[in-house]
Amino acid sequence: MLSRRQKHILLKFFSMFSVVRGYNILVIVIAQYLTSVYILAHDKPLKRVLFDANLFMLVLASAATIAAGYIINNFYDSEKDLINKPIKSRLDRLVSQNTKLSFYFVLNFAAAIMASYVSFNAVVFFSAYIFAIWFYSHKLKKLPFIGNLTSAVLTITPFFAIFLYYKNFETVIFVHAIFLFLMISMRELTKDLENLKGDLLQNYKTIPIVYGQKLSKTMLTILAALTLIPTYLLLFKFEIGYMYVFFYASTVLLLIFLIILWKSKTKTHYLILHNILKFIILTGVFSILLIDVGVILNRI
Repeated sequence: MLSRRQKHILLKFFSMFSVVRGYNILVIVIAQYLTSVYILAHDKPLKRVLFDANLFMLVLASAATIAAGYIINNFYDSEKDLINKPIKSRLDRLVSQNTKLSFYFVLNFAAAIMASYVSFNAVVFFSAYIFAIWFYSHKLKKLPFIGNLTSAVLTITPFFAIFLYYKNFETVIFVHAIFLFLMISMRELTKDLENLKGDLLQNYKTIPIVYGQKLSKTMLTILAALTLIPTYLLLFKFEIGYMYVFFYASTVLLLIFLIILWKSKTKTHYLILHNILKFIILTGVFSILLIDVGVILNRI
C-alpha cells in the first residue's frame, strides 16, 4: 500500500504529465524518428540515423520546448479550461502555477542547452520557437484565423528542425507536410467549435464566435477537400509503399467526418469529430512504417 505522501507525489506527477501532455510529446518524438528514418534520411544506414547524437539532441530539445509550450498555454488558459475541460482542469490544478512556471523556464533552458550541442543555428531556431509559442499563447491564440494558422505552424515546427538538419529538399516531403498541415488546421478549427462556450465566456475571438458555426463548417469542408490534392499526389505521383492504405482510409474517414460535421450541434458531436481527426493524425504517424516494411533488413 502506498503512503499518503507517496499518493500525493503520484498525483502531482500525473498532474504535471497532464499539463505537459506527455502522451502527445511521446507521439511527436516517435514521429520525428520515423520521419527521419523513412523520409528525411531514407538513404542513410539505419544505425547511423538511430544513433545520431545530433538528431537525439534535436528531438530532446523539441520535446522540452513542446512541454514548456503546453505549460505556458495551460497557464493562460486556466480559466477557460475550467469551463471546457473541468475534469482535466481539476487534475492540472494539483500543481501550483508557480511550480508550473518554474518547470517552464527549466525546460526552455534545457532545450537551449541541448540545441547548443548541435549548432548555434539550432539554438537560434529553438529560441525563436520558444518565443513564438509564448507569443501565440499570450496574444495570437485569441485572434480568429491568425490563431489557428499560428497553432498549425507551431505544431509542425519540430519537424522543420530535423528537416533543416538533414537538408533534404525532395518534393515528396513538402507534400507530406501539406497534408499534415491541413489535418492540423482542421483539428484546430474543430477544437474551436468544441470549446465554443468557454471561449465565448473568456472573450476569445475564435472563428466560430466571430463568424458563426456555419462558416466554420464550410471552412472545414474546404480544408477536407484540399487534403485530396496531397493525397492524390502521394498516391499516384510518389512511391509510398503500403502507406497508400492509410491515405485511402483517411479519405473515407474524412467523408464520415463531413457527414457528422453538418449534423453536429453539441459539444459531444464536436468532440467525436475532434477524435476522428486525432485518430487520422496518430494513425498517419505510425503508417510511415508502411513506406518500406523491409527497412530494418535492408538498411542495417
